[in-house]
Amino acid sequence: MAKHSTGKKRDGVRGSQARTFAAFVRKEFLHVVRDKRTMLIVLAMPVVQVALFGFALSTEIRNVNVAVLAPHYDETVRRIVERMDASDYFTVTSILHSDSDVDRAFQGGTADMVMAFGGGFDDVYTVEGTDIQLIADATNTNTATATVMYASGIIADCLSEGSPQERATGVQPEIRMLYNPQMKSSYSFVPGVMGLIIILICAMMTSVSIVREKETGTMELLLVSPMKPMMIIISKMMPYLVLSFIDFLIITLLSVTLLDVPMQGSFGVLCLLALLYITAALSLGLLISTRVESQMAAMLVSGMVLMVPSMFFSGMMFPVESMPLFFQWLSKMLPPTWFIIGVKKLMIEGLPAVYVAKEIAILTAMAAVLIAASLKNFKHRLK
Repeated sequence: MAKHSTGKKRDGVRGSQARTFAAFVRKEFLHVVRDKRTMLIVLAMPVVQVALFGFALSTEIRNVNVAVLAPHYDETVRRIVERMDASDYFTVTSILHSDSDVDRAFQGGTADMVMAFGGGFDDVYTVEGTDIQLIADATNTNTATATVMYASGIIADCLSEGSPQERATGVQPEIRMLYNPQMKSSYSFVPGVMGLIIILICAMMTSVSIVREKETGTMELLLVSPMKPMMIIISKMMPYLVLSFIDFLIITLLSVTLLDVPMQGSFGVLCLLALLYITAALSLGLLISTRVESQMAAMLVSGMVLMVPSMFFSGMMFPVESMPLFFQWLSKMLPPTWFIIGVKKLMIEGLPAVYVAKEIAILTAMAAVLIAASLKNFKHRLK
């Protein structure tokens, strides 16, 4: 009888524990479902990621700008050019007339590849006995490799559909990789890594420094400070500006000495470009600090909000030309995009300062806008 009673008690305890467990599970389900931010992350994030990697981000090339150099624009050349322009991969932007036009097309950014037909060109761009030559900008090795591969396929298809004489020639395009003939991968990833490291360090340092003062209560001292908000912001930025510039110098030194990345252009102009980029990144960190209340939140926002767009939409990993139009515009709004372009022009292509004027002007405007936005939010917080 006692054993029977003990068994009932055990069953009762187990039943009570099961009901308690079920109640806890139900409570947690309700808690999660009622939390809109959690549900947004759980349900919306997979959809966004699939959409991004399925439609927006692609390693395939699209809309590659192609210039054509053809002293004798005959029927065969015309057919190849039209087939190239009709494809989804290429856009024929201009017809060139001389070797100097080839230089200007690459330096001005109007061509990512040049198709040169026939002879009579300078030895820099042609090889004796070659009827067709593909000259590609190899600052991005993956894009350049895919570009010449697709172009060679289109040319081969066109010639195979031509006359018996064309099919019998067996022309193989001569490939020239401009700026990076050895196809070193470091030429491609170093500018992107440099931009990513700098913006993450700058944004995290400045955002955390302001939020730390909020948490410790020293921010209240700023309320009675005679200094103007602009001076407070500048004083906050100066130490991190110096430290970030030292980081830039270290990264550049390691890139040149260890990774064999060339320094073809003006180092002074590169330093100016870096200072403007660092200023924009620091201002972005200050802007983040005015919107968050804890150091952990500042680090998370700086990391997620800046790292993901900088990696995916700046041209660091995926070609911007292959993205939908919306993401191409988004790319133009990111400071790393212009910094990476400027670094490639100066370090790898060795272009004069005039060809980096656009990137310098855009980074200057971005820095000014971000400083103004930080100042406005900072004044609001002080009030």
